[in-house]
Amino acid sequence: MSQDENIAAVVTSAASSAAQDIGGFIRAKREAAHVSVRQLAEQAGVSNPYLSQIERGLRKPSADVLSQIAKALRVSAEVLYVQAGMLEPTERSEVRDAIVADAAITERQKQVLLDIYTSFVQQNEALAVEAASVVIDEEPGTD
Repeated sequence: MSQDENIAAVVTSAASSAAQDIGGFIRAKREAAHVSVRQLAEQAGVSNPYLSQIERGLRKPSADVLSQIAKALRVSAEVLYVQAGMLEPTERSEVRDAIVADAAITERQKQVLLDIYTSFVQQNEALAVEAASVVIDEEPGTD
């Protein structure tokens, strides 16, 4: 087997593993919610056979389909994206967890709040780095 064939086999295996991981995760969430495959498929706007294939790891859903499934399961789409390997897990935050868990707001509202929160955190980190570099530049003997 050539090196290219080995790489292709590893990539195919990783994609299959990711599909099985997200499928198993969706199945576990669905079962915990006491919802049938048929009910979840209807709520998510996908076909029953397609959802069944996702759960069995035979198909890897798109981001849009994951978003629909997340909405139907009442979980954050971000959780499913991370599970599917589409997003890197973010650092744990009580604020993020509270936003994601809040049932009083829609998924879209949650995403907007998370985006705003993330931008504030990034802005504060950038200001802290800038302030630290000013302090270092002003230290005596650093000319």
